[in-house]
Amino acid sequence: MRAGDLDRRITIQSYSYERDDFGGEIPIWTDAAAVWAQVAQEGGREFLGAETIRSERKVVFRLRWLPGITVTHRVLYDGREHNILEVRELGRREGLELHTTTTG
Repeated sequence: MRAGDLDRRITIQSYSYERDDFGGEIPIWTDAAAVWAQVAQEGGREFLGAETIRSERKVVFRLRWLPGITVTHRVLYDGREHNILEVRELGRREGLELHTTTTG
């Protein structure tokens, strides 16, 4: 993986819980890592949902190897939240390919 191809900054977030004042659990997203990545858009579609037209984009992020990333994480990029659908290992722990989807 060439360093010059990793020209976009992304943030990977993990899902956790925080206790509120009454002892209940509040779901929150916390930053797990901020890394450089290559971004490739794979396609998209438009659909009717909740009586409005919504769009869905599929985006692939390629980054250097980072242990512990799973589909329970998400990616923040360009002001959008990208849900991870699949994590693929590139080479022998040389990199990761994150297949994501985002709606807007």
